[in-house]
Amino acid sequence: MSTINSLCVYCGSSSGRLEAYSFAAHSLADALVRRNIRLVYGGASIGIMGIIANRVLELGGQVIGVIPQALAHKEILHNHLTELHITQSMHERKMRMAELSDGFTALPGGIGTLEELFEIWTWAQLGFHHKPCGLLNVEGYYDSLIAFLDHVLAEQFVKHHHRELLMVEKNPDALIERYLNYAAPAAKQWLVKEEC
Repeated sequence: MSTINSLCVYCGSSSGRLEAYSFAAHSLADALVRRNIRLVYGGASIGIMGIIANRVLELGGQVIGVIPQALAHKEILHNHLTELHITQSMHERKMRMAELSDGFTALPGGIGTLEELFEIWTWAQLGFHHKPCGLLNVEGYYDSLIAFLDHVLAEQFVKHHHRELLMVEKNPDALIERYLNYAAPAAKQWLVKEEC
């Protein structure tokens, strides 16, 4: 069983094409507040990022934002958070978010969201952390990515137990429940020699 006090959510600084993406951000925010789980996110007040942060705050939950100085104006930092950390670099931002979080979820987003997700999943694969990672697959947004990852598995560029580290659900409550029941793979699995 895992303890999830804070969940890092990677998501877009734009709202996307479908209203369903904003609705999913609200639903995830609701699920977090019901369980008294803090939101850790990228610190912006716009897009899906702003939507989920505002909803958590509106419901009386806690929100921790982490944003690099260089993006503070570009992404329009959120000035009404429980905590706001301003970092000197993107690398420091991602490390701080990881340190503050007990799990990681990606809502729909763009290149930055994907980059953050893949890096934290890679850290799990390498055993740098043993926290749950997952996708909230809203309206099939990640269907093509999931199919590609299964192709990568079939082509033997990723191990089955590493592929399973990335959980996928359509419903926020279902994903959080999986996180709460998550047990990291045994340490010996990290020592399996990769074939070239």
